[in-house]
Amino acid sequence: MRIMGLDYGTKTVGVAISDALGVTAQGIETITRKEENKLRRTCARIEELIREYEVEKIVLGFPKHMNNDIGERAEKTLEFKEMLERRTGLEVMIWDERLTTVSAERILKESGVRREDRKKYVDKIAAVLILQGYLDSI
Repeated sequence: MRIMGLDYGTKTVGVAISDALGVTAQGIETITRKEENKLRRTCARIEELIREYEVEKIVLGFPKHMNNDIGERAEKTLEFKEMLERRTGLEVMIWDERLTTVSAERILKESGVRREDRKKYVDKIAAVLILQGYLDSI
């Protein structure tokens, strides 16, 4: 059973996929859109990846504040979760993603990725960290 991990942002969605055994997460791509609320192409691409990788579950990063409060970004994430469930028919789990972007930035910096290039990869790496955290917990 493959699981998809998503890092949902205002203009990008980082995508990761588990291996068939559900042990490791690999970054697949970063889906980009011009406007925050223009999600039709984003959802269509996610659905293509679900079919291609035979995904059976989605783990969606949930951006809580450090004090555990839920802000506007988290509310939008919950709306996106409901949209994904309707469109795909799959279970969408939310997963605490606090500090995943910070960790992704650190990983890229330590790997020697130039500052200008990090933005291209950070959401995909964050999706890997979200999915790997979920996989490690089960």
